[in-house]
Amino acid sequence: MGEEVRKDLKILIVDDMVTMRRILKKHLISLGFTNFNEAHDGQKALNLIKTGIELGVNFDLIISDWNMPGMTGLDLLKEIRSMENEIKDVPFLMITNETKQGNVVLAVQAGVNGYIGKPFSAHILYDKIKKLCENN
Repeated sequence: MGEEVRKDLKILIVDDMVTMRRILKKHLISLGFTNFNEAHDGQKALNLIKTGIELGVNFDLIISDWNMPGMTGLDLLKEIRSMENEIKDVPFLMITNETKQGNVVLAVQAGVNGYIGKPFSAHILYDKIKKLCENN
């Protein structure tokens, strides 16, 4: 059995649906995580990430929906992976209804670290976070 995941991970939750952000926070809190920010779309998330970089504080994990108005989760992922600093390597977990094989391939090609289809349980979320943290 591997080590437990650090509960002080700084997590960014990105989803345009307030209900989904609430569910994610509830799951994360039930798993012992307490350090998270949230954004309602990719552009707001990107602004938070850039502000964090300026302040010397990076996120340890990004959990994002795919379908959002403005900047999608896939566009956010591509933008992060193209950055010139350490944030480009942050683990990125896509949580989405977009589970068609072609979409999974697109996300993998863009550099996603993990993929969860909706609906999901706290247990599935923890397992994915644990895998991502072990690999980074």
